[in-house]
Amino acid sequence: MLFNSFHFIIFFPIVVIIYFLIPRKIRYIWLLLSSYYFYMGWNPTYALLLLFSTAVTYGSSLLLYKWKERTVSKKLIVSTCVIINFAILFVFKYFTFVTETLEKLLGMVRITMPEITLNLLLPVGISFYIFQAVGYMIDVYREEIVPEKNFFRYALFVSFFPQLVAGPIERSKNFLPQIQKLHTLKLWNFERIRSGAVIMLYGYVLKMIIADRAAIYVNTMFDVETYGSYVGFTALIGAILFALQIYCDFAGYTFIAIGAAKVMGIELMNNFNAPYFATSIKDFWDRWHISLTSWFRDYLYFPLGGSRKGKIRKYLNILIVFAVSGLWHGASWHYVIWGVLHGILRVAGEMTSKIRSKLCEWLHVRREASSYRWFQMVFTFFLVTVCWIFFRAESIRQATDIIKNIFTQPNTWVLFDGSLFTLGLDAKDFNVLIVFAGIMLVVDYLRSKKRQLALTFCKQNILFQWLVFIIGLWCVLVLGVYGPGYDATQFIYFQF
Repeated sequence: MLFNSFHFIIFFPIVVIIYFLIPRKIRYIWLLLSSYYFYMGWNPTYALLLLFSTAVTYGSSLLLYKWKERTVSKKLIVSTCVIINFAILFVFKYFTFVTETLEKLLGMVRITMPEITLNLLLPVGISFYIFQAVGYMIDVYREEIVPEKNFFRYALFVSFFPQLVAGPIERSKNFLPQIQKLHTLKLWNFERIRSGAVIMLYGYVLKMIIADRAAIYVNTMFDVETYGSYVGFTALIGAILFALQIYCDFAGYTFIAIGAAKVMGIELMNNFNAPYFATSIKDFWDRWHISLTSWFRDYLYFPLGGSRKGKIRKYLNILIVFAVSGLWHGASWHYVIWGVLHGILRVAGEMTSKIRSKLCEWLHVRREASSYRWFQMVFTFFLVTVCWIFFRAESIRQATDIIKNIFTQPNTWVLFDGSLFTLGLDAKDFNVLIVFAGIMLVVDYLRSKKRQLALTFCKQNILFQWLVFIIGLWCVLVLGVYGPGYDATQFIYFQF
């Protein structure tokens, strides 16, 4: 079930109304049933996979707590649980990638490998809920939390429908206590419900007006059959629009998820903090997909040694984490390259920090000036956008060809001759895109300044609130892109 589908527009109000009316003690049961119904909208069979992962981590956590004094037993339990969960992820997401890679490597030395195919559909959101469940189990292993004994409450923690298929990847210390206290929550809180609705509406604006509109141009430009004919500024604008698309698509989903949860009295973690206002690659990853970045930091980077074993080991750990992050996003080498590029830029930024400081001092560059900060933001956005080409392309070859075409075949005239309006978006659509992208940037700028915009909005006069809300709703209904035949357009991160 998609957030931008008619099914969800009917589903969500029904869930909320019943949630408000039923006895407090069974609220979590209702949310659990609703979450499994939500997930089964894609493939009912794969709900069994979700249930299996939930049962394995639930049982493992109880065993860990029971045998908390037995170090060897604890390590065996946690290792087995992690292997089982990641084996599920491997079979469904990486098996074909690994076998194809082995086949190519063996082919280089003229060894024929028997063909093995599974032909399995990738379960929606499998990377998200497995990471969330494994993170919970490791928290129990580290004795940072006490395991949840009620299986149904824990199952809701893993499967809560607003964030089930595309995050944020919630942490047990934030989310579980809220589930445990649902029966004490005062549900009817008009300000909270109104704030949640505003956040959801903003998410729909990002997704349906900006991301899905930008996708039309992006899909044309990255088409595997014709991408070679788009060069210079035509291809560069496509890359920039993909940077806009993927942010507004993913952040749009996150805002809808956070708003929907807020309506029901649950606070999900923030997953984005104005990432395109970042002044370095490190800063970008402190702002982008925060729940995944923090997961890799706590459960991979620190166990690898973090920065405790010298600079060389630290840089190696960073590269490993980013390579794994790339692989997490997709079972293909162009995703790995995307991750490694970010890792290299992250390491290079740290290695050259002192040199750049001395160079600025020698050139009398005022690093505290706003102009220098804006230069950093533009340069960081440029680097991120070039890396996004590897993320969006179908192969490494396509990505390198597009980058080559951008920088070796300038065609400034396309900015003035109207040819940009022949790639799926006419002048009107481009104007809509520019206006709403500007609104998004203003909102992100204010959010980067720690402004609580939803709360500020809810403190305004009621007539102003209704006017803004109705205008926003009208914009989504009239200017939103609904896909061919008015089919809902899938969120990009569902494939991960």
